[in-house]
Amino acid sequence: MSQVSSNVIGATGLSGRYATALFELADEEKALDDVASDLASIDIMIEESNDLQRLIRSPIISRDDQLDAMDAVLEAAGVRQLTRNFIGVVTRNRRLFALPGMIKDYQALLAATRGEATAEVTSAQPLSDLQISAVEDSIKRAMGTKVAIDAKVDESLLGGLVVKVGSRMVDTSLKTKLSQLRLAMKGVG
Repeated sequence: MSQVSSNVIGATGLSGRYATALFELADEEKALDDVASDLASIDIMIEESNDLQRLIRSPIISRDDQLDAMDAVLEAAGVRQLTRNFIGVVTRNRRLFALPGMIKDYQALLAATRGEATAEVTSAQPLSDLQISAVEDSIKRAMGTKVAIDAKVDESLLGGLVVKVGSRMVDTSLKTKLSQLRLAMKGVG
């Protein structure tokens, strides 16, 4: 069942193949939500740590050093064995650089299985729970389906939001509006 659904939503390429394999394993072990929780924690750790970003992206760091470091980080974070085993395979295959994409693809597979869409919402500052709930409700009404919010912060936005659902994007950021105003003013003169 999982293989068919993963192909339908387009989990292709390197990260899609790994995400599909993990999804199928987690599905067999009835651990879809547990793995999703682990992956969300790992994604946050990568996003917040320059050292971890260097570790997963550097081709210079040996496979064994990457394995040891990742295992120590994952153990300290309380990540489940299934997820740790998966990341061990990814590391041994020298594909750790693609881990953020694998996490995103896994989340997309899980959302599609549940009939949800995933919306990437980027704001200038972290959104409160109330704001996230309001954005979620608004997107749910527009799309007519359940929506999982993937909130990100981009301080260069100044204000407003950029909302991306699949290939559709709504950019109401102040940065974009100012850029459009600048272009319009250049055209006038």
